[in-house]
Amino acid sequence: MRLVFGLAACTSIAAVALICLFLLGSAVPAIHEIGPAAFLLGQKWKPGNDMYGILPMILGSVYVTAGALIVGVPVALLTSIFLARFCPPKLYRVLKPCVNLLAGIPSVVYGFFGMVVMVPFVSHTFGGDGNSMLTASLLLGMMILPTIIGVAESALRAVPESYYEGSLALGATHERSVFFTIVPAARSGIMAGVILGVGRAIGETMAVIMVAGNQARMPAGLLKGVRTLTTGIVMEMGYAADLHREALIATAAVLFVFILIINLCFSLLKRKGVA
Repeated sequence: MRLVFGLAACTSIAAVALICLFLLGSAVPAIHEIGPAAFLLGQKWKPGNDMYGILPMILGSVYVTAGALIVGVPVALLTSIFLARFCPPKLYRVLKPCVNLLAGIPSVVYGFFGMVVMVPFVSHTFGGDGNSMLTASLLLGMMILPTIIGVAESALRAVPESYYEGSLALGATHERSVFFTIVPAARSGIMAGVILGVGRAIGETMAVIMVAGNQARMPAGLLKGVRTLTTGIVMEMGYAADLHREALIATAAVLFVFILIINLCFSLLKRKGVA
């Protein structure tokens, strides 16, 4: 059984290693041919003219993900605190399945909701045609809620009850004990939920395609269309060939590196005791 468990653990490591080898093996020649500066810092993506600058898509992914975190993290954190420490049992039996249901809704359904409901709302309320960075951020903020809520709630419930009881014994109120004792003690788990939310937001494709406008240009404002790294890959991979296809694989490699950097930063914060 020790051998079986060891093989099961090595399978995950081998899968990650194979993905890294495939992406890097295909991406490095393409980046070398295009030029690292022209590829990473170029502002124009025109495959027909052999122009493969992905800076607009990098910034689009960063801005949309940041907007989703600004929208989703406060709501998710407060919801998880409510579910873990304030929610009555009868109400919890209703709210918890609803949160879990959000996690099970397919991305295309979120995208359809965003296209039919959120795009007209943003267009009518803020102007523009509605297919914009703002709409994508709002939709992704909604999509990352169940991920962050589930992990954060588990972290809050894992804090020893003696922390809470000790705070009450010192004269703190229920609210102060929760927000100044339980929440700080669960910050590592909460940060893990946020990191998972970032991964979900930056890797989302279908929903973003349907609401972001998909314009491969430098982001010009919240009400303007953008293209993210994932949408650029999905929209063009079906007909790409030669250097164009290799450039798209290199774009996927850049996205993969982003995810690794995010996880590395979290690991460093956790090691230093910040998280």
